[in-house]
Amino acid sequence: PPSPPSPRMPRPAARLLIPALRAIPSRGLAAAAAAASPAKQYTVTLFPGDGIGPEISTAVTQIFSAAKLPITWEPHTISTQNVKPGEPLITREALDSVLRNGYGLKGPLETPVGKGHKSLNLTLRKELGLYANVRPCLSLKGVKTLYDNVNVVTIRENTEGEYSGLEHTVKPGVVESLKVITRDASMRVAEYAFAYAQTNKRKRVTAVHKANVMKQSDGLFLACVEEVAARFPDIEYEHMLIDNCASFLVANPSRLDVMVMPNLYGDIISDLCAGLIGGLGLTPSCNMGESTCLAEAVHGTAPDIVGKGLANPTALLMSGLMMVRHMGMHAEADKIEGAIHAVLEEGKYVTGDIGGKASTKDYTNAIIDRLDM
Repeated sequence: PPSPPSPRMPRPAARLLIPALRAIPSRGLAAAAAAASPAKQYTVTLFPGDGIGPEISTAVTQIFSAAKLPITWEPHTISTQNVKPGEPLITREALDSVLRNGYGLKGPLETPVGKGHKSLNLTLRKELGLYANVRPCLSLKGVKTLYDNVNVVTIRENTEGEYSGLEHTVKPGVVESLKVITRDASMRVAEYAFAYAQTNKRKRVTAVHKANVMKQSDGLFLACVEEVAARFPDIEYEHMLIDNCASFLVANPSRLDVMVMPNLYGDIISDLCAGLIGGLGLTPSCNMGESTCLAEAVHGTAPDIVGKGLANPTALLMSGLMMVRHMGMHAEADKIEGAIHAVLEEGKYVTGDIGGKASTKDYTNAIIDRLDM
């Protein structure tokens, strides 16, 4: 099996919001990340998204520009507007842009419910081979929640499970949906989870499943994770039913560390974790493929505040920093993250969703001002 990335020295607690994101060696981005240097110029595909997407994307690009990151943006529009059901929502040109550049940043995308369109996010994951979704959640000073001890990472298998898109009508009133679990996909995400834990000095990996009911599908996933766990004796391993996992997260989130799970469970648990730290508007997310890294905002398009200058760009900004760290620019990412922490903790220029009255522009400018301190 491929060896995991070489561990990096842990940063102080205040700098652990977005753990370093590395690919498994022998898989595309590992070599690129190892060879990366701040002097290199990167081209990143930008999907501004729907709703508030263009507003928060602008905020992120302004902050990155102020920090003098060597990034050139290559924008592409993805939208369901004016597209007939059944037609491709994502052009080949847009997909090839991410594959060519190796990096992408995506704002929130909306897929109309029940109108014949395939999910844009699912389409991107499958077309780009984004097999792992990584979402770190850490309690933030200045953001009041019920918990102050959250520090968990959800690693979600991104390509199959209940989201395989295999549904059909058996007869009127009866619909069958297939759950697909394969050894290849399960081994791949399990390897990533343990390599991630070892690289980032995490202590434990928990496999989340429902193998007591879905004995073959979840049973296969669990067997694969256990097989990989045996290769990492320095990492504690356990498995946990998804209902127990949800209960532990609500009762005592410090009980969990890194969690790896199939697609649907990951969708649910990662959102639950986001709620523990203040919501999806504060939660970073990054999708990893063999040779691609797509950072994203996982919150909605917020149509009620579009154009009002009230959107919170934190989630997309934090996701972008995961990408920046993958490029090897750790000091630059730390500087921007430190500015975010300072602004949030001060509380003077924060947006309405986390109790403030500042505009998107005010919040963005406050972070930029902090970069010079």
